[in-house]
Amino acid sequence: MADLATERSNLTGAAPILVASNRGPVSFTAEDDGSLTLRRGGGGLVSGLSAIDDPSAVWVCAALSEADRTAARRSPEGRLDLGGFEVGGQAVRMLDIDPGTFARAYNGVANSTLWFVHHLLYETPVAPVFDDRFRREWDSYRAYNTAFAEALAAEAAPGAAVLIQDYHLSLAPDQLRQLRPDLKIGHFSHTPWAPPEYYRMLPDDVAADVLTGILGADRAAFLTRRWALAFADCCEAVLGATVDRAALTVTHAGRTTRLGVHALGADADFLRERSHQPDVDARLATLKEAVGERRTIVRVDRTELSKNIVRGLLAYRHLLRSRPEWLDRVVHIAFAYPSRHDLPEYREYTAAVQRIAQEINDEFGTPAWQPLILHVNDDFPRSLAAYRLADVALVNPIRDGMNLVAKEVPVVSDAGCALVLSREAGAYAELADDAITVNPYDVIETAEALHRALTMPTAERTDRTKRLAAASTALPPQQWFLDQLTALRE
Repeated sequence: MADLATERSNLTGAAPILVASNRGPVSFTAEDDGSLTLRRGGGGLVSGLSAIDDPSAVWVCAALSEADRTAARRSPEGRLDLGGFEVGGQAVRMLDIDPGTFARAYNGVANSTLWFVHHLLYETPVAPVFDDRFRREWDSYRAYNTAFAEALAAEAAPGAAVLIQDYHLSLAPDQLRQLRPDLKIGHFSHTPWAPPEYYRMLPDDVAADVLTGILGADRAAFLTRRWALAFADCCEAVLGATVDRAALTVTHAGRTTRLGVHALGADADFLRERSHQPDVDARLATLKEAVGERRTIVRVDRTELSKNIVRGLLAYRHLLRSRPEWLDRVVHIAFAYPSRHDLPEYREYTAAVQRIAQEINDEFGTPAWQPLILHVNDDFPRSLAAYRLADVALVNPIRDGMNLVAKEVPVVSDAGCALVLSREAGAYAELADDAITVNPYDVIETAEALHRALTMPTAERTDRTKRLAAASTALPPQQWFLDQLTALRE
């Protein structure tokens, strides 16, 4: 133990680079014998952090399950790398936050309030309601952010660079600055940002606190310029801040925060290699058997309200009703993976997706043709198989910070695909020229866009796919992360 204590004391306060996010690079499951099984996560953040070659870098995250909390408690101050866990050579500090506090912060504020505001999801005649319950949730959200700020302050070396991620941690930049004014602090928003007239549905003090929290950073970055400017608009409207839209700066309370734009791209090397592994080939064979010689429309989403799956299904139904030439000639492959089922709105939405899918198959299906294949259980290899098979990719969110599916399908598609893309997706800023654009609320327009995509000449589809793939991979995850780090240090 003495050696471990010495190692811990040497590492405390020594990290020159830190990342903070709600979900970390690893998670745990508890086995019957009390042992813990570690699983590494994926996604842009995990890929991005692998670009850091400094072994002293630290990732601070929250324990999301009881097994995670057990792992954190078994590790010195939550440092999994010092607790006997193999975390891939990374230093990971997992925070054992009180489960009630975490649930109120995560479900009550982050996912049921901030997410709904930024994605414009509220059914405003009845929601939101900011009452005593919300104030308890807001207190928990503040405490959750404070736990991160204190952990980052403890781990950071003098003058360290700290990259704080997303809407879960919008208060942490300012809290950390109060504790460690010597640090270079960045915040990155992976969601859209609401326009001022919608953002001001939040209680006035909450709206101001979220903005001043992020303005505690030296640099606040976004996936598109549109979202960065919406943030600046809110700072001007709510705080009376001075905004320079050309220079992308916001000045408030004597401090200037620079705004940045980093459009996260697809990891082409990983996707192309992974999509040709045997498990993907097996699932591709199964899908081809189900589809036969028919054309395919593919969508892969979580059953997230903003993804607009229901209207996508209604558009497909309208296509079959209005264009009978597609009967028995097309199959819609729709993967809608569970999301946030602890929230009633999401359970109801998933049920609606399943109901409409069944109605479509009941109305149009024949003994030889199932017009819609729906899966609601997560299966990444099957998703890659669908990408490879796609003639058309349907990406029609109501509002989306980026939407990596729109970028991944053109990279993986075997024969090239036509992309039907909502103008409300962040990816639209980069892909609009070679996509077929839709208003996500217009079911008839979306149906016509699907028809146009299905009838696109092969040569045009091939050329568009090449350009889409090039644009989609312009800023792969590792470079995306390093660009933020470089800009923050400058």
